[in-house]
Order: sequence, then structure tokens, then C-alpha cells
Amino acid sequence: MVKFIVHHVYLIDWLCLLLPCLFIIVAWFIRRRHQRWAAAIGTFSIAALLTYVYGRYYDAMQLEVRHVEYASADLPEAFDGYRIVQFSDIHVGSMNGRRQELLRRTVDSINAQHPDAVVFTGDLLNASADEAEPHRQLLSTIKAPDGIYSVLGNHDYAEYIDKSDPAVVNEQLGRSRAIHYELGWHLLCNAWSKIRRDSASIVIAGMENDGEGRFPQLGDHNAALYGLGRDVFVVMLEHDPTSWRRRILPHTHVQLTLSGHTHGGQLNLFGWSPASLRYHEHDGMYYVGERALNVSKGVGGVIPFRLGAKGEIVVITLKSKKVKQ
Repeated sequence: MVKFIVHHVYLIDWLCLLLPCLFIIVAWFIRRRHQRWAAAIGTFSIAALLTYVYGRYYDAMQLEVRHVEYASADLPEAFDGYRIVQFSDIHVGSMNGRRQELLRRTVDSINAQHPDAVVFTGDLLNASADEAEPHRQLLSTIKAPDGIYSVLGNHDYAEYIDKSDPAVVNEQLGRSRAIHYELGWHLLCNAWSKIRRDSASIVIAGMENDGEGRFPQLGDHNAALYGLGRDVFVVMLEHDPTSWRRRILPHTHVQLTLSGHTHGGQLNLFGWSPASLRYHEHDGMYYVGERALNVSKGVGGVIPFRLGAKGEIVVITLKSKKVKQ
């Protein structure tokens, strides 16, 4: 079903527009004999059509900047006030036509925050590495003094292409990884990188996707933190937030984890999101003691529709509890 959606996104887009129109026409024809049914069908169909048009052509084009702070006694004083911008789930395969403007505003908004570092928490693609080609130049303009760090999401593993030819799958996966390096990003596949301020340092680590069910389960927390002591402050990038409670909390000392994947359900009605039915942590900042997880709603989606769950970038300011306030 997911593969069908990925490869037939424009067909689904048209169906979402045409089906309510069809029901409105049906309601018009039966209005004399079944007036109540016609009124109900017509009202529901008009509401569904207007909701889809609003979510597809307005809310899905919005971008918010969310600011959060994370304080830790483990953070070196030299990094007090350190700013990280997180962005996630841009799904460039759906960033064509007028939606290219959303991607441009995303890049401009990231750079406008003047971050010390930028992190991308997965799902660059919908299915194929070819999708990135029209956007390569724009994405390469994201800049930060300490670099851009990234991990792969479930859509970046050639999971949604025809797997009948293993050579094609391997070639697509290789190209998916290569794109990050060509953009100048530091792709962290169960690996880490150190950022220094004089004699002090923090670590940005990245796990491969560690999902549940049909999602890739390639994350290795031991490899991602190999050689690091428990006295190091670590920001862990992991696309799928379910890994936080399953693996990161019980098996590591990681203080702050950054994830995406859920898109905030792409729908939020009066504070309720369908993502809450599947994910314990699906949108925003969560704490267990002093350890935290931030889940970004991301920017895009395979189906470019959002309602009450606008795309976002997240500005995370690190605060050291060692610094006297």
C-alpha cells in the first residue's frame, strides 16, 4: 500500500479532488426522492473538498520556526547557548512545481537562524535518488560553522522501488547515501563526529533507521557511540522516534535525541493527531528524567497535505546547568 502511494501520489491527489465532486453530483441527482440523504451527502462532500483544498494548497505550504531549549549538567560551559537547527522529512520527490518555493523558504529559514550546526533527521527522498537532482543546488546552500549532520530515514533505503533487480536496489541505495556527501553534509551511519570549543567538546552521533514492523531496523547504538566515554555530552540523530524507548534510553547514556518520521500525523484537530494512535512520542519535546527526545513534524510528506500540523524547522538552544543564571 505504501509503495502504491509513493508511486501514484498524483493519482491520489486527483482522486481526493474528484471523489467529493462526484458525490456532490450524485447528491444533486437524488435530491428530489431522497432529500435528506442528498443534503447529508452534499454537505459532507463539500466539507471534504474544502478541507482537502485548504490542507493541500495552504497548510501544506506553511512553515513554522519552533524554538526549544534543552538544559543539561553534562553540557560543557563552552557550549552554553549553542544553537542547533533541526529539519526533517523534506521528501523532495513531492517538492515539485509550486512546492519548490516551500523548500526554498525552508533553506532560507534555516540559514536565517545563524545556527552553530544543522542536523537533518532523515527522509530526504520519497523513493528514488533521482528525485534529489532538481534540488541539489538549493540544498547545498545550507550553511553552518560547525557543519550539517544527517541520517537516513526509511524512505532513503530504496525500500519503495521495484526490488526485482538487486543491482538496481544497491545502486539506488549507494546514490541515496552519496547525495548527502555531495551536498557537503556529514552522513552519520552508526557513527559519530566531535565538535570542539577549545578544550571542550560535544558529540553529534547518528544511528541508521531503527524502526518497528515494516521499517528498516539497521540502527546500532554500540557502533554509533563506539569509543566514547559516558562523560561525553551526545546529541543522537535517529529518524524513527520509537528507537528512543526501545534502544537509546535503556542502552546508552545519550542526553538528547532528535527524530522525525511521524510528520505530526500531518493532521491535528483540536490537539489530537492520528500519529498518537501509533507513536508514544510523535510531536515536540519529551522527557524521561533529564534525558530528552525532540520529534519534528518535518517539512514535507509523500502526500503534500497537512491540516493543523504545519511543517517546521526546530531551533534547539543548548544550556549548561553549570553556568550560573
